[in-house]
Amino acid sequence: MAEGATTAVAVTTEPLDVAAHERLVARAAAGAVVSFAGIVRDHDDGRGVLELEYEGHPSAGRILAEVAAEIAADPAVYAVAVSHRIGRLEIGDVALAAAVSTAHRAEAFAACARLVDEVKARLPIWKRQGFADGTEEWVNCP
Repeated sequence: MAEGATTAVAVTTEPLDVAAHERLVARAAAGAVVSFAGIVRDHDDGRGVLELEYEGHPSAGRILAEVAAEIAADPAVYAVAVSHRIGRLEIGDVALAAAVSTAHRAEAFAACARLVDEVKARLPIWKRQGFADGTEEWVNCP
């Protein structure tokens, strides 16, 4: 971990602001800040999506903090900020916001990609999608 690397994490029902995540990781030594916004889209696998709801396991915050700490442990990383929203979201809402700062762009892109991939793989948050045809499905639900 870069000396003084920090993390900021949240699992929340509040709207997410990617620019706020970028500000959380900004450092004078950081020549690169890379961010990601996972946005609710109006389709999935060729079907129209009308509504979306995320439910999280009580351990979701702890696991999100663990993932952020693992990314922050990379010696090139100065700071990590990541949040996942739960509850009912609208089309266009940000469901996942992430930002990473490093000295150079290649490391920042790589670290942010690892962060998002690990969150998607490990975070116990499940998505219910309501489709335009009246059907629904749960995604990533055990």
